[in-house]
Amino acid sequence: MSLDGRTGTSTDGTKTFEGTFKSNDKASGEVAVISNGSTMHFSQESLTQDDIAWLETNGERPAETLGHRKLNVIMVVIDDLRAELGCYGVEQVHSPNIDQFATKGMRFNHAYAQYPVCNPSRSSFLSGLRPEEVGILSNTIPFRRIHPDLVALPQLFRQNGYYTAGIGKIFHLSVDAGAKPTLFEDPLSWDYFFDALNSTTQVGRQGEGRNLTNGKIPWATWKAAAGDDIDQPDGINNQELLKVLEEHHDRPFFIGYGIHKPHDPFIAPKKYFEHYPEGSTQLANEPEDRSQRVKMAIPNDHEFADFTDTERREFKRAYQAGVSFADAQVGKLMDLLDRLELWDSTMVIVMGDHGYHLGEHDWWNKVTVFEDGARAPMMIWVPDAAGMGQPTDSLMEFIDIYPTLIDYAGLEAPHHLSGMSLRPILDDPLASVKEAAYTQVTRGPKAMGRSVRTAHWRYTEWAHGKHGVELYDHLKDPGEYYNLGDNPEYTNVVSQMTKLLELGFPSK
Repeated sequence: MSLDGRTGTSTDGTKTFEGTFKSNDKASGEVAVISNGSTMHFSQESLTQDDIAWLETNGERPAETLGHRKLNVIMVVIDDLRAELGCYGVEQVHSPNIDQFATKGMRFNHAYAQYPVCNPSRSSFLSGLRPEEVGILSNTIPFRRIHPDLVALPQLFRQNGYYTAGIGKIFHLSVDAGAKPTLFEDPLSWDYFFDALNSTTQVGRQGEGRNLTNGKIPWATWKAAAGDDIDQPDGINNQELLKVLEEHHDRPFFIGYGIHKPHDPFIAPKKYFEHYPEGSTQLANEPEDRSQRVKMAIPNDHEFADFTDTERREFKRAYQAGVSFADAQVGKLMDLLDRLELWDSTMVIVMGDHGYHLGEHDWWNKVTVFEDGARAPMMIWVPDAAGMGQPTDSLMEFIDIYPTLIDYAGLEAPHHLSGMSLRPILDDPLASVKEAAYTQVTRGPKAMGRSVRTAHWRYTEWAHGKHGVELYDHLKDPGEYYNLGDNPEYTNVVSQMTKLLELGFPSK
């Protein structure tokens, strides 16, 4: 094979490739060629000594093949982000950077959190265990208080020679080096940790906004803030993220990057509100003939009963402004990955931590196992994975993240993992690794809602069915407004879904 014109033919002789030769791996006897995000390997036996010398002179770095090199990891977790993005069909939302990333990697249309609240969800996917296996079902239990020796996802990478940094909120609640509860920090996982949650500048504290409940619900507050990104905690965190990546990208790294918004209170620089003209916000369309709601399906029927359309539009507009603010931070990260040319050596995940309601089922919060509470955005980029650039409708659970990342990194699981590697789907969006996804939530100290989602159905039991069951046909009722659980025509479906539910909650 000649390098004249920088063309080459794959080892099997079936493909001619034109692009830039990146690397020469003498140990494996292969040469990697990368162009437009694709990689092919060429046998060194087909190269002349002049060719190899040219590669060594012009290659950007000593190479290892994908199966042997240490892939970096960047895990972006956006707090309370539901699939309220342009790439998920919400055309009103301005999210160009995440939308672009979704077309580069793989967008999962059916990704489900195992618990629709921050601490239980994050403790679950960072341990690779289901919430009841972890034993964390609320926001008040520090992860390390009950699991001092469990190896969390970033901790495993740290133990295997990766530089690890936590910027912002990845863990929800853990303990510091003195064993005191602390937000977001986990000393066992991070070589370096930084968060600016309480560092809003004086300029950033100014702005226009109000509490939507006259103080009844303190967190239901919005503000179109003065200043720019850097006057808000997320802007400060982003600046630190870029600095850390600049300084440490020349060694294997795992960076967890947590973005606080659109989590309440709904505060973002005013320029992000300007994407959403006042009065233009579209509200959820609640059908008048919907089924009577199972009492436990939402925590409180009356919490937002005083909202008028004015409050509803202000709430949703402020949430969407927060989404655009978060999107801008993702864009700065993507620009740096471009400049540092890290895409071919770095796995990147962009995700929410659970779903959220914006008026659906008369609810304006999380904490439900409706589709809006359980489903969240998930986009994954893996260098050389054959399915990049394609969306998938295959089911995945957040507990699949841990086994997927260590699969590609070639690391051994430190304990039993309840999820499965998504490698088959990342190579083929039509592939499947599971039949169902499971989510649960508590209602008081004794009542639990357990839900199972298949491609066709969602089935939920409250307190083992004592407080109601729900069955929704997602082919006809994606909003989950027509409960078929008590309809005798669906007795067989309920029976089948009950058995499937038991598989996901064997100790229930």
